[in-house]
Amino acid sequence: MITAEMVRQLRERTGAGMMDCKKALTETNGDEEKAVEYLREKGIAKAASKAGRIAAEGLVESYIHGGGRIGVLVEVNIETDFAAKNEEFKQLVKDIAMQIAASKPEYVRREEVPSAHIENEKEILRAQARNEGKPEKIIDKMVEGRIDKFYAEKCLMEQAFIKDPDITIDQLVKEKIAHIGENISIRRFVRFERGEGIEKKEENFADEVMKQIGG
Repeated sequence: MITAEMVRQLRERTGAGMMDCKKALTETNGDEEKAVEYLREKGIAKAASKAGRIAAEGLVESYIHGGGRIGVLVEVNIETDFAAKNEEFKQLVKDIAMQIAASKPEYVRREEVPSAHIENEKEILRAQARNEGKPEKIIDKMVEGRIDKFYAEKCLMEQAFIKDPDITIDQLVKEKIAHIGENISIRRFVRFERGEGIEKKEENFADEVMKQIGG
């Protein structure tokens, strides 16, 4: 069993995020030394060491889909203007713009979600669990699990990457940080959808975007 204390200790050693540490420990059956190596191999520990560095250069990328039906603007920052011209970085920014078009995130990361929104969501989930006849003693645990799913749907960094669903956008960015050697940060985005808010037929935009890019 992976405990919170094990995750904390690994975080202190590597500087990697909580979810990355938990995954590393799970993949290595709780072996801390192997988990450290796992994080290094994935480039996550290296990426974490750069996370505090200021990234103020970068690109603002636009993506228009479906003949003007969906439009995205996203700002992705990197440390130097030289690195901003790197083709790998440019492709990353384009991929992130397409991700936003396809997956409709509302926030970049979970810390941006208003606490009142989360508390309201938790109350709804508690009510759903009670309506399902779940015992009170397990409801809070169920709610936390469902809140994680909420974050994975609404927060860009926690979404599965549309080109490779085995990794999240957070993991994708960390891989690029490790490879390019500079801190990278998705700062902000805006997504417009034609007729948004007007009742209309549901469309699977993720499928459409993937078809357009040949995925």
